[in-house]
This record gives sequence, C-alpha cells and structure tokens, in this order.
Amino acid sequence: MALPLEVVALIIGFIGLIGVAAVTGLPMWKVTAFIEENIIVMETRWEGLWMNCFRQANIRMQCKVYDSLLFLPPELQASRGLMCSSVALTSFALIVSAVGMKCTKVVDHRARTKHIVLVAGGCLFLMGCVTTLIPVSWTGHVIIRDFYNPLLIDAQRRELGEALYIGWVASAFLFAGGCMFTCCNIQSEDKKTERYKYSKNSDYTVYTPQPLQPLQPPQPQQLVLIPRPEPQPVLSRQASIVYSYPSRHASVRSGGVAYL
Repeated sequence: MALPLEVVALIIGFIGLIGVAAVTGLPMWKVTAFIEENIIVMETRWEGLWMNCFRQANIRMQCKVYDSLLFLPPELQASRGLMCSSVALTSFALIVSAVGMKCTKVVDHRARTKHIVLVAGGCLFLMGCVTTLIPVSWTGHVIIRDFYNPLLIDAQRRELGEALYIGWVASAFLFAGGCMFTCCNIQSEDKKTERYKYSKNSDYTVYTPQPLQPLQPPQPQQLVLIPRPEPQPVLSRQASIVYSYPSRHASVRSGGVAYL
C-alpha cells in the first residue's frame, strides 16, 4: 500500500471518528413532527441518548439530562452502549493504523509486520462502522414505524433528527477507511515471502549448493595387538655382588667383581 493512500485512508478514518463522537453527544436523534394542522411553532423538542432539549421562540435552548436509564426506550438504551463502543473502537483503530504506516518507526520495519498492523487497524474501523450503523438504523426504523402507526396521536410522533444523518455519513467514512486499510494490505500466501537485498559491498558470500554425498556404512574396527616390551637390565657402576668361582685349572684362582 502506497504512502499517499495510507494518509488518505487515515484522514477518512479521522473524519469518521469526529462524526461518531458528534453523533454520540448530540441530542438530535428524534425531533418533534409538524403534521397537517397540528403545527407548533412556539416549541421544538429534541430527544438524544443523554438528554432532552426544548427550544421556544425567542428563548434559548434548554436541556435536561435523563433521570434514569430505564426511562429510555429500548433502542436508545442499546444505542448508548453501542455508540460508546464505536467511539472506543474507532479511536483505537486510528492509533493502530497510524502506528502501522510506512512513515512511522514504532513497530518492526519489515513490510509484513506493517501489513499485519494495517489490516488490524482496518478491521477495527469496520467494527466501528458496524457498531455505529446498528443503533442509528435501529432508531431510524423505530421512528418511521411509529410515524405510520395509526394508534399514536400526532403529538407522540417524531421525525428523523440530524444526528441520524450524521451517523450514516460517519459509518460510510469508517467503512471506506476500513476497506482501504484491509483490502490493500491483504496479500496472497505466495507473496508473503520476504526478499532480502544485499549490496555489492556486503560481507556475505553466496555459496553454490553442493549435491549431498551418500553416507557410507561404517567399517568394523580391527583389534591390533601391540607387543609389550621386555624390561631391560639396568647397569650400575657401583659394586653390588662379589663372588668367586673355582677355575678349571688348579693353578688359577678366579675372582672378580660384577657391575650392573
């Protein structure tokens, strides 16, 4: 994924985050409906996730926070949790995507690691899109259903507020950013192998692979007998034995000293 495309996707995700935060805080989810002859020009009422707001002619808008969560209808109760989750997921996705960009050096510099981080950021953007689209669409469906309900009087009917339209646009931005991060960084299995480039001045030497030589069976060892040398007599210059022996001749008497 090219660096300019990463920057564009990150900007789109940031715009989506601003839209999600605005939708969560704005009270304009449900607006008073002006139907036929029941036209109330003196007062306008908005209903949001956290408060009700009233505005009268020539008087500034006044808002009141809901006294209890159980007082809200089911769609607004669920929308609170989903919108808070969407803000958290989108914020985390923005941080993860910024970390995985090529212009940052927070994570490993290898391309495969960068791709994995960007894919994770794109998935988080898509999850934020889903958690934004569900409460906005659910609330819009309830408003349209109650508007055409013949059992309700005109004063109980509401119209789609500005926050719902902002929520749909923010979901589209998050979806676009998530798709750009996810689809542009998914690689096939045969392209995941990393390529290493060596310069001419590198100390590495390329060796030609040699064919393997078959292993020869070990030969039996032969027992070699080495003769043990016989001990040699040690000669000494000191007199050790004095002996005499008779001579064969009667006139000669022999005697001597042996030196060892």
